[in-house]
Amino acid sequence: MAEVVAAALRGEHYDVVVAANGEEGFFRANAETFDLVVLDLMLPGRSGLEILQALRQRHLQTPVLILTARDGVDDRVRGLDLGADDYLVKPFAFPELLARVRALLRRGRPSEVLRLKAADLELDLVSRHAVRGDRSLDLTAREFELLEYLLRHHGHLVSREMLAREVWREPRRATPLDNVIDVQIARLRKKVDLDGSARLIHTVRGVGFVLREGEP
Repeated sequence: MAEVVAAALRGEHYDVVVAANGEEGFFRANAETFDLVVLDLMLPGRSGLEILQALRQRHLQTPVLILTARDGVDDRVRGLDLGADDYLVKPFAFPELLARVRALLRRGRPSEVLRLKAADLELDLVSRHAVRGDRSLDLTAREFELLEYLLRHHGHLVSREMLAREVWREPRRATPLDNVIDVQIARLRKKVDLDGSARLIHTVRGVGFVLREGEP
């Protein structure tokens, strides 16, 4: 079912990621940025409702469309109360699924962030301008994308796999790309953590990176 739904969405030119079980689905929805989550309730490892509840408790407001074989009123009410944006009962017609996806994407996130901030570091996503305190940062396009990704995951560990996939758009991590990521992080750190400013970009040895105030 997941692959059929993914194929239908790709046929409409959506960029689709499929998670095979509840644990993977929760990790990806929590760690990556999506415009929409299509969430089946009956998942191995962790149920869809558990994933939904955990995402909303973490204040992630990505729209969620629930797919379920349960058509009871109580089940629908519980899902909506936990933070679902829409509900589709299986079996369903793909034109209806696509219509609901379009409607949720038009609605978008309830509070789309145009500025990202951590301590005295601020990123303007409209003008693509970065400042640290009263100092403007001269960033390349790649450095800006990298800093944006770190800020979107402020306080959370970001692995090299995540950066390879989400910033460099490479589906697989490779040693040469690891070296490129490390070089870009080092250059970005020199620009962000300059002139005795408190360090914001930290390396977690053997794992990845985290942007946060204070030591990780």
